[in-house]
Amino acid sequence: MGKGRLEAFSDGVIAIIITIMVLEMKVPHGDSLQSLQPLIPVAISYVLSFVNVGIYWNNHHHMLQAAKHINGSVLWANIHLLFWLSLFPFVSGWMGENHFAPIPVALYGVISLMSGVAYYMLSQCLIAVHGKNSTLDIAIGKDKKGIASVVLDGLGIVLSFINPYLGLFMYFLVACIWFIPDRRIEDKLTETEKL
Repeated sequence: MGKGRLEAFSDGVIAIIITIMVLEMKVPHGDSLQSLQPLIPVAISYVLSFVNVGIYWNNHHHMLQAAKHINGSVLWANIHLLFWLSLFPFVSGWMGENHFAPIPVALYGVISLMSGVAYYMLSQCLIAVHGKNSTLDIAIGKDKKGIASVVLDGLGIVLSFINPYLGLFMYFLVACIWFIPDRRIEDKLTETEKL
């Protein structure tokens, strides 16, 4: 089956997720810069979540660019990924509203970790459809960045109970690792087109 509807649906869901996140930021009462001070944790949480969701959208787009077709397993794996991404507005808002308390920070890490696992599952379903040694399989390779992200998210969850800011630092580190777009798929597609 074609992949167009999957891409359109995913883009729509991710756009809604980002919209919901910004709606969680309440307008302060007051017209001074001091009235913005209580919103700083919420704004930090928003920026982190916006970047994370944007990273997933970007990489999702590139991965589906390499896909020629999909099947039912891919559809369900994609829904699984969108489920975890849809929880970012909740955990982002909870973490910011509670000024980075240990449990909200740890739960943020759980959602981030599960999003990473779901993305990996989606990539494996797409590889299964296209076969070993396909462009996608070769481009993803051993996925060192993906493995490092899951390890850092797991470490962040544990560290959140020791010091929430250490957990938060791990989540920012994961975002920094992925902030520069992953060129593996794009490079492989360009290489394939030249042949």
